[in-house]
Amino acid sequence: VHSAMPLRTAYKLCPQAIFVDGHPERYRECSQKVYTVLQRFSPLVEMASIDEAYLDMTGTERLHGPPLKAAHRLHDGMKAATSLNCSIGIAASRLVAKISSDQAKPNGILWVLPGRESAFLAPLDVRKVPGVGKVTEKNLHSLGIRKIGDLANLEESFLEQRFGKWGLALAGKSRGLDAGGWFDTDIGEDVGPKSISHEHTFSEDTADVRQIEATLARLSEMVGRRLREHRLHARTIQLKLRYTDFSTITRAHSLPRPTQLDTELFEEVRALFQGNWKRGSPVRLLGVHASSFEGASGQMDLIGEEKQERWKQALAVADRVRDRFGESAVSLAASMRGRFRERTHENPAGLPGKKPR
Repeated sequence: VHSAMPLRTAYKLCPQAIFVDGHPERYRECSQKVYTVLQRFSPLVEMASIDEAYLDMTGTERLHGPPLKAAHRLHDGMKAATSLNCSIGIAASRLVAKISSDQAKPNGILWVLPGRESAFLAPLDVRKVPGVGKVTEKNLHSLGIRKIGDLANLEESFLEQRFGKWGLALAGKSRGLDAGGWFDTDIGEDVGPKSISHEHTFSEDTADVRQIEATLARLSEMVGRRLREHRLHARTIQLKLRYTDFSTITRAHSLPRPTQLDTELFEEVRALFQGNWKRGSPVRLLGVHASSFEGASGQMDLIGEEKQERWKQALAVADRVRDRFGESAVSLAASMRGRFRERTHENPAGLPGKKPR
């Protein structure tokens, strides 16, 4: 039994286990306390998730001391302020700092000295590279690549040929460089999202249309909320659908005008589901993905514009209620039929330090 395992699987492995409800709002309160402690050590703090952050300590040595001393001070300060244990990785790049922090779990400190990145990474399994999941790991294993050192020894051109742009990112990561996607940005740099998506894995696979559509409605709400947080409108909406046998399909539709309204997102993704679901087949996972962003919605007829304005006002009020009382405080009626429970990590826009643009 491990983190992120579906409850159904955990129950099969350990039927005598005691399952308790989570408390997302409490976790967010703790995350805010963690963020407050981190800000004492650096003005450049980026919360990567509710329990993971990066600090740029450049220029803070006179205030906090050399890296190892500063890390111990942070470690002790976190314990005193929050009663939480933490692991800390120190390195010249975020990628190596992340991996070294993972290696230092549950409560240690690990410093990878500049110039020692390759020696540190080489003996580790390729799965330790951020972004390498089961599929990429399987593909790498088929090429005889099991350790990060094996990956680092390959030519960039070979990896690019096999994996495209992701291959170039893999080459950089295997050498300890901040390469690929989010790692290409500076700590705290707000470049804005290129896409926004949310997924939900059912604790038990289901063919119940009411439950499936309720889940799509809640996912649409979550995507819409983040679109409004970033003041973006999406023109392309995509459905992700995974069945019991893990076969997965994605279907997308481009809208005549972009939107950020939960109701319009749900209408589109429900139509995609109804047009592509193998009726009666149990569903394991659903996802809603928005992309092709624009800063404003397009023109529409007067009646449609009035309806859209009413929904904009209603959702603005709903967002303020959620800001004050939590994400589950108000929802579309359609989303309340599915017994959907938002996991703590599913709203990155609500992380400490994440401000709307």
